[in-house]
Amino acid sequence: MSETTRDSLRERALVLDAADPLAARRKLFALDDDGVYLDGNSLGALPVHVPARVQDVLTRQWGELRIRSWDESGWWTAPERIGDRIAPLVGAAAGQIVVGDSTSVNVFKAVVAAARIAGEGRDEILVDATTFPTDGYIAASAARLTGHRIVPLAPADVPAALGPRTAAVLLNHVDYRSGRLHDLPGLTAAVHAAGAVVVWDLCHSAGALPVGLDEHGVDLAVGCTYKYLNGGPGSPAYLYVAERHQAAFDSPLPGWNSHADPFGMTPDYAPAEGSVRGRVGTPDIVSMLTLEAALDVWDGVSVDAVRAKSLALTDFFLECVEAYAPAGRVTSVTPAAHAERGSQVALRCDGAEPVMRRLIERGVVGDLRRPDVLRFGFTPLYVGFADAERAARILAEVLAGDTVG
Repeated sequence: MSETTRDSLRERALVLDAADPLAARRKLFALDDDGVYLDGNSLGALPVHVPARVQDVLTRQWGELRIRSWDESGWWTAPERIGDRIAPLVGAAAGQIVVGDSTSVNVFKAVVAAARIAGEGRDEILVDATTFPTDGYIAASAARLTGHRIVPLAPADVPAALGPRTAAVLLNHVDYRSGRLHDLPGLTAAVHAAGAVVVWDLCHSAGALPVGLDEHGVDLAVGCTYKYLNGGPGSPAYLYVAERHQAAFDSPLPGWNSHADPFGMTPDYAPAEGSVRGRVGTPDIVSMLTLEAALDVWDGVSVDAVRAKSLALTDFFLECVEAYAPAGRVTSVTPAAHAERGSQVALRCDGAEPVMRRLIERGVVGDLRRPDVLRFGFTPLYVGFADAERAARILAEVLAGDTVG
């Protein structure tokens, strides 16, 4: 790389950071001053105020109030209350999201319920063949249990595959490997035109870009909270059930927490009203309240502003990579078009594993997907343009075999 090019890009990064309306959010997170954290698409950074809030949960709510905290500390209503905190981030009105369980468990609930909502005479479940593997595993199990046939295919091939036999379609909003953003409005409309029910996995989009669940008429959706929502390792996932489907939502896991009278302890199951139907057993309170505290960093933040910065960051990073990296060593597999890009950049690279290991040693933390994809997640609340420039510069040095700091 030429010194002039490097200086020019560094100067631009400083100007962009100075003009960034989200820059002040960075101080809300526990980050290393001498590193670049680009793995928030796997595990979001810790908001600095969360440990004190968790300490209160442990010492006062559990340690002092004990069982009284189910009422006095609001433990019992936490799944719906926190769901309403997440709702604006994914474009949903209150009362349609319940927090709890893992993404995998919620995928199972959603796919089985979608097949049941679709009704008799439809015996196919279409699933994104490029999706995160667990979604495919769960969908296949749901198909076996409900007597449906699983049809794996690429998202782009979904419209042509839809027909009178289609019951449900499970799709990822953003591909976890490439960062490709799929057409949620268009695919949802196509599924509905065929009379089927769609389930969207939002793990790699919620908190990074506008989703518009209500606006686009999505039926059901699931997502995790430990990536862009910064809920912490293993934080509970969430389930969205559109209001129009809640009366018909027939969960395959009807636990006591979703009973209309949970403390009646009756042998017969009667489902509760609304999003409560998505609950199963006793919530993981410590993890759930950790998530609730973490969501405070979103107060006053516009998802549109997050999206604008995300696109600007990934554009700038790609520009820096092109300017710095040795010719032919890396190729972007993330779409260049903004309408097709999530909030990560995936670079195909021979020897990806040792390259990422060396990057991490030098303070640039991303991750990889075997055999040859380097992934860099850009979390707009705490990643800046100087971070993007530095990451691209160190990547180029690693690729060139330069060990200079």
